[in-house]
Amino acid sequence: MSIWRVILSILFPPLAVIDKGCGSILIVLILTILGWIPGVIAALIILNNPNK
Repeated sequence: MSIWRVILSILFPPLAVIDKGCGSILIVLILTILGWIPGVIAALIILNNPNK
């Protein structure tokens, strides 16, 4: 996970997970709409997942 991805996930979380698949984008987008902090947390968790 690069520093640019971390900065992007803090500023606009759905854009940070754009290459992780449609499901990840939708989940992060919904969480960002519900609240900015849950979107950031979800984006950081998805980016930190070593399996994908």
